[in-house]
Amino acid sequence: MSSEKSVRSPSALAALTLGALGVVYGDIGTSPLYALKEVFNAGHVPLTPENIIGILSLVFWTLTIVVSLKYVALIMRASNNGEGGTMALLALAGQTVSGRPRLKLALLLMGIMGAAMFYGDGVITPAISVLSAIEGLELVTPAFQPYVVPITLGILLGLYAIQKHGTGAMGVMFGPITLVWFFVIAYFGLIWILREPAVLAAINPVHALSFALTHGHVTLIVLGAVFLSVTGAEALYADMGHFGPTPIRLAWFLLVFPALVMNYFGQGALLLAQPAAVENPFFRMVPEAFLLPMVGLAAMATVIASQATISGTFSVTKQAIQLGYLPRMRVIHTSIKETGQIYIPAVNWMQFGAIIAAVALFGSSSAMATAYGIAVTATMVLTTLMTFFVIRYLWKYPAWLCWSATAFFLSIELVFLSSNILKVFSGGWFTLAIAAAVFTVMLTWKQGRRLLAAKLREDAIDLRSFLEAVFISPPHRVVGSAVFLSAEPGMTPNALLHNLKHNKVLHAQNVFVTVKHHEVPWIDPEQRVRIEDLGHHCWQVSLNFGFKDEPDVPQALTLLKPHGVVLDDMETSYFLSRDIVIPTIGSGMALWREKLFASMHRNASAAADFLHLPANRIVELGSKVEI
Repeated sequence: MSSEKSVRSPSALAALTLGALGVVYGDIGTSPLYALKEVFNAGHVPLTPENIIGILSLVFWTLTIVVSLKYVALIMRASNNGEGGTMALLALAGQTVSGRPRLKLALLLMGIMGAAMFYGDGVITPAISVLSAIEGLELVTPAFQPYVVPITLGILLGLYAIQKHGTGAMGVMFGPITLVWFFVIAYFGLIWILREPAVLAAINPVHALSFALTHGHVTLIVLGAVFLSVTGAEALYADMGHFGPTPIRLAWFLLVFPALVMNYFGQGALLLAQPAAVENPFFRMVPEAFLLPMVGLAAMATVIASQATISGTFSVTKQAIQLGYLPRMRVIHTSIKETGQIYIPAVNWMQFGAIIAAVALFGSSSAMATAYGIAVTATMVLTTLMTFFVIRYLWKYPAWLCWSATAFFLSIELVFLSSNILKVFSGGWFTLAIAAAVFTVMLTWKQGRRLLAAKLREDAIDLRSFLEAVFISPPHRVVGSAVFLSAEPGMTPNALLHNLKHNKVLHAQNVFVTVKHHEVPWIDPEQRVRIEDLGHHCWQVSLNFGFKDEPDVPQALTLLKPHGVVLDDMETSYFLSRDIVIPTIGSGMALWREKLFASMHRNASAAADFLHLPANRIVELGSKVEI
């Protein structure tokens, strides 16, 4: 994890800033490919100089307020031990309402909804980004038109296929390529601004207000396309833990923001001079001799933007698993140095399958733009609401300041949300359907785990009392150590009951381990282990992990040595209880949700893999549990 403390020299700061360019700004940096095109292609706004200036003013002030003011100046200050993103913000906001269960539930639902929306956005972003870049080939020659979709799918297939090899090598190239991208789009934009300097009037917010007031309800429709210019802004906060706030802020103000503004204004200048270029103003800015290289550079930039989304999806999934919102999945670490570089096969190919469906269903970036934006806007609204609790109750800012700041941002974002809601029937339903499916799965898994834990507690035997009864007439003790994994501390694991019943022996050392995941990114090593002596060489141990920590149980158990508990690797067995969930009609969830939970529980990745237990020293004993 990179933090502000690690930025010790100008060279280190420059390296982090370059890295932030590739990872953080890939998505918002490729928005000029389609954002302005969609405003005028919808046909609601005549292509007049006044309208062009008005639209450019809306884009400029949207970038300024949503990105510069909200995310860069405010949201990035809401650091959860250096980490950002929906899950980190949920954990931070949750701390402020610990004594108010209804409010905590509302925040929990907001956080889950925000994460679910991220999955919907994660499907559309790679699809629309790469497709809009490859559509530039149609301007080289119309003969390329039938091959745009197959080429797009081929590029995306290659991108998803290489995920299992890790992105470390590609990551080295991300920053420099994105740096070239921003300089190139700024250069071509500047050329057209110099030809038509009248577009600079768009910096005056009066033109944005004038457009909004004179176009009435049409403004609401147009804002859905204008909002495309800020899709990807969430990445500034989500990737804060990788780079720290300073490099992200420097990259934004020194390069990204100026380059985006120059390119959008350049497109506007082109439209003032050549209204016919409205079909694709981004590529029409480029001289014909440079068109093919520009398509190639755009394709690389959109692949980088897609990679950031894919990596973000893996990261959110891992955090959700460790916080108990998703079932365990196979997580592969692709780097021995960076714990954040992971690959989750199930998520990778499910996302690619959804992308194939999106590309096949919509067929063009213009059609796909109708599905884009609604998930991002909803996530931004939820972020603003959760941030209110942080600034008011955690930072203790004055009530008037918190309410006024929240109302200011909400008033803008709710207008954009209303605009994007108009897209629901023309394509927005696609991302909402993905988000709804993920939301249902996350909520069902969370509630199912709670019901399962309650049932296990109901039938459980107190561990200390059980051991006292056992040692009245102790069984035969065998050489070695047994580690019993238990969901709740103080409960007698079913695996111990079955072992005594069938094998009638007890190991020389018995360690009862409960793994706890906390709503903070990292747990200090000195707080990793909590141990209680139960007597007779038996110990109750709690292992604490944050949602960004790697839950390596054998490694964590080596921290028991100072407490006199030494576990020999070759003489230690790990006992797990494998519970089989039986859905029943009753007071739990709806039967279909219980069946869904039972299916997820049955197909979840083995706890042994998730906890890094050695495969050749595991004993699993099953039992049936009705919920």
